[in-house]
Amino acid sequence: MSPRPDSGREYVLTFSCPDRPGLVHAVSAFLLRHGGNILESQQFNDPERRHFFMRVQFTVPKGPGSSAEALRAAFARVAEGRGMSWELSGAAVPKRTLLMVSRYSHCLSDLLFRTSTGELNIDVPLIVSNHPDLAGLARSYEVPFRHIPVGPDTKERAEAELRALIEDLGIEIVVLARYMQILSDDLCKHLEGRAINIHHSFLPSFKGARPYAQAHERGVKLVGATAHFVTGDLDEGPIIEQDVVRVGHALGPADLVAVGRDVEALVLARAVRWHAENRVVVNGRRTVVLR
Repeated sequence: MSPRPDSGREYVLTFSCPDRPGLVHAVSAFLLRHGGNILESQQFNDPERRHFFMRVQFTVPKGPGSSAEALRAAFARVAEGRGMSWELSGAAVPKRTLLMVSRYSHCLSDLLFRTSTGELNIDVPLIVSNHPDLAGLARSYEVPFRHIPVGPDTKERAEAELRALIEDLGIEIVVLARYMQILSDDLCKHLEGRAINIHHSFLPSFKGARPYAQAHERGVKLVGATAHFVTGDLDEGPIIEQDVVRVGHALGPADLVAVGRDVEALVLARAVRWHAENRVVVNGRRTVVLR
């Protein structure tokens, strides 16, 4: 996200609520009272659920009442009685993000690079892995690395350690950047709406061992990836982003793996970026991405 001229304090307001007349007017009036200037605005009305979604990025003049705390207190009065789920935060404040990985490095490497260049507005205080293999990669970006082994006899203890780290570090987003362990239902519920996973998506779909070899044997023409929120239903959480790449008969299994890694990294980066910018709102079993 490119910096803007210093014209005040910049914030993002995102909310959803049952649809009713006057919602946009109420938000506009709130901004007007605080001298707000809208930089970006998106909205969506879901006619099936009769639910309204909106994201507004705005500035307010510096001075009394322009802090995030003061604006939240003021907007709470707007939200009262309207059944709103809402969040108001500083646009430049990076989200505290925990990256989790096993042995495949492509998604982790991509996220660390994009964070280092400022493309992703996240702060990564820690990388957690169930294997020690990628400690060197973390060290090259000067990010602390924690090896938490996971086995049949240690899974409960490992998840307790993970939960403690998430609380102690004030983690807002958890990214499973090819973390090859299934989280317990209890941990999935604890992380609901703030944990993102990535997985391949073939047409047709191949599950289990050696999916790219299976895809090659069936002669797939599309290789894709899906980023979604983590739930207790494996790989079936609300989808944030998807993409596909067309492939041909000349590509072998190793070639398909390379194509798959590229699209996985790209799709996951988009999902993390949009979530970090407060653009993603869960809408039942789906998401609304306000961009």
